[in-house]
Amino acid sequence: MVRRIDVTGAGGLRLAAWEFADPPKADPPGGDLRETDGHGSARTPGVLLLHGLMGRASHWASTARWLSERHRAVALDQRGHGQSDKPVGGEYTREAYVDDAAAALEQLGLGPAVVIGHAMGALTAWQLAAKRPELVRGLIICDMRASALGAASQREWENWYKAWPLPFATLADVRKWFGEDDPWVERRNPARGEFYAEVMHECPDGWRPVFSPELMLRSREAWVYDAHWEELAQVRCPTLVVRGLDGELGRAESQEMVRVLPRGAYAEVADAGHLVHYDQPEAWRTAIEPFLDGLRDPWGLDDSPEPQE
Repeated sequence: MVRRIDVTGAGGLRLAAWEFADPPKADPPGGDLRETDGHGSARTPGVLLLHGLMGRASHWASTARWLSERHRAVALDQRGHGQSDKPVGGEYTREAYVDDAAAALEQLGLGPAVVIGHAMGALTAWQLAAKRPELVRGLIICDMRASALGAASQREWENWYKAWPLPFATLADVRKWFGEDDPWVERRNPARGEFYAEVMHECPDGWRPVFSPELMLRSREAWVYDAHWEELAQVRCPTLVVRGLDGELGRAESQEMVRVLPRGAYAEVADAGHLVHYDQPEAWRTAIEPFLDGLRDPWGLDDSPEPQE
């Protein structure tokens, strides 16, 4: 089952949230892991999934389906992405993205939830946890750096967008270019091709992205020039930092992020690049499931997972 739920984001923006599986069973495999709301009533633990720049909620479909065995897992199309609103003159600030995520948690009744974010979505997740700690009881950061990337990085992205051979004639052409021909691809990567095929739609002249590259650059501009260590240090809930061994987050920086986090833990996924959960979905599950299993107490009274060396 795929179910869409409309959410009203910051400034009244319409956002699309998605559930990709049937509601969790009352007695899930491995025992009843339902939590209580503090008054003895059972509630299914909530998970909010936040994609990265250019992504969409459907990139989390595989993760959301196995999460739904024990959780209520909802993935959000963030502003400017997927089937959410994309106003040309809208706000694409860090504050807007964070407020959207908070609104989703509140309107969907998920909080306090585990928030899982990839790349830009991970930054949104930890900024949310720092700003609204009552809404986030656990956090998973997937392949997102805390350091500033700077002006050179932004110029590289501008030039990269200009290199896209738009429009693509077919989805097969999309898969081939992003999986093989893109100058940023070091070796053939079919998963990357599939990832970008997922964010294309058919137009009268061919296949184009569902997002505006100009809006993506505006979204990126809101965080690329700044470091985000201070906000990371303000996150009080248990947090798992996950990196792909061939991803953008290096081991030294990821270990420093774990050190800065008051309750940080570390995991890495072999044979994975930046798109960790898409490259290696089974290894991704193996990396994060023990952390999720340790978050049994929704009120933060359990022991946090110990950092792994």
